[in-house]
Amino acid sequence: MKNLRKKGSLLNSHLHLLISSVICIFVFSPVVLSSGVRSIWNAVRILDIAAAESNKYTNEVADFASGSGSNEKLEPAPIDPKRIWAVLVAGSNEFYNYRHQADVCHAYQILTRNGVPPKQIITMMYDDIAYSKENPTPGVIINRPNGTNVYEGVIIDYNGTDVTPENFIKVLLGDQEGLKGVGSGKVLQSGPNDHVFINFVDHGAPGLVGFPNDELHAKELENTFKTMHLSKKYGKLVFYLEACESGSMFTNLLPAHWNIFATTAANGQESSYACYYDEAMETYLGDVYSIKWMENADQSNLEQETLQSQFLVVRNETNTSHVMEFGDKSLRNLPVADFLGYSETRLTLPEVELDAVDSVDVVPSILQRKLARTQNKEKRQELKSQLKRLYKMRKLVTAQMMDIIEQVTGHGQNMTVEFQQDLLQSRHELTNYDCYERVTRHFSKQCFSIAKNPYVTRKLYLLVNMCELGMDSQKIVNAMTNTCHHRGIVGIY
Repeated sequence: MKNLRKKGSLLNSHLHLLISSVICIFVFSPVVLSSGVRSIWNAVRILDIAAAESNKYTNEVADFASGSGSNEKLEPAPIDPKRIWAVLVAGSNEFYNYRHQADVCHAYQILTRNGVPPKQIITMMYDDIAYSKENPTPGVIINRPNGTNVYEGVIIDYNGTDVTPENFIKVLLGDQEGLKGVGSGKVLQSGPNDHVFINFVDHGAPGLVGFPNDELHAKELENTFKTMHLSKKYGKLVFYLEACESGSMFTNLLPAHWNIFATTAANGQESSYACYYDEAMETYLGDVYSIKWMENADQSNLEQETLQSQFLVVRNETNTSHVMEFGDKSLRNLPVADFLGYSETRLTLPEVELDAVDSVDVVPSILQRKLARTQNKEKRQELKSQLKRLYKMRKLVTAQMMDIIEQVTGHGQNMTVEFQQDLLQSRHELTNYDCYERVTRHFSKQCFSIAKNPYVTRKLYLLVNMCELGMDSQKIVNAMTNTCHHRGIVGIY
């Protein structure tokens, strides 16, 4: 089977070259140019789709080359489930974030169905959704309309207030002593010959992802991976990250020699998207990127599909944001089964409308949909009040951030129009991590809790800009201390 993987990879490379040549001829021919092809990007998208489909073709060719005809089934090489460890994290709570825990439960079902032992899966989720008073089907969580119960059988190792960045890091580092008396106490016990799969789902912002009461910063995650690499906690590691601006967690932070391959729902400057609104549940059931990789895993032969094939499928089907890849891209040639396990079971999933919405618009969308459906006068008034408060609180966050900027810049004195526009409208790439982490932590403590006020994440790019434009972090911290007076406010969505 390993030889067939090499043959498949070689054939894949040749097919990529052939398709690239055809596309180049197509794109740059005078006839096509004169007819107005919209962009080379269209050609690239065609190539991606073809490459994603080519895996099936190369397997057929490999079967023929090995002498196994159409009547002879070639059995895949078995993946030892004892070599696979997984860490699954839903970093949010509250029913409007239903989709995050649904995503993680779905991932758990994929792993166990494919033979990964539950004792080697570590799950962190608040667990306030399945039996929430807002859930019309207690004990049931679904990840698509009319879907199966993905909550059934899920073993949750850390729930409630145990879902923290500190505990997540301890799990990854195998710190059993540090987790004595906390949750199940289960940690990664993987070694240099094991494969590790991590799936994290929550809200995000430049250089951070959320937990129910705190945030995990990119540098913290990088340092954790570095320690794992040096202590040989894994042979190969794959990380799938669902969050807004999730690409910023890995940009320039994941050296190839660490043997880690990561993909993200979005680049470092854009939102990820929720999907599958359910009228009965009155919430969104999933996230686009997560749904795409998991429904692909549900329906595909994961022994034959490579990480690269899955990435290309997910990238092309996630048309709401730019799915990104980072780290050791040589791992892309490995089969998905090496990280998610393998079984003969294939699910058949009917077509369902995606109904995608920007994560920042999830709560307003839910409230507006409820308002459109209800005829009860009191209920309508309550929903209108909630919408009014939502937009009022969002304006408060924006005004607070502008007060901080004015304090730092001396109310814009000696600033050119160009500099002001750069500061307020640009989205600089995060590189000054020390400045940014210091000021965001102080903002979360002094102004608005980032974890408990998700809308705040939409404004943190302004702190990135201040740091990247050379403003002193101490001056920014002082401005926050002088202007912020809303520390107790929570629930700004």
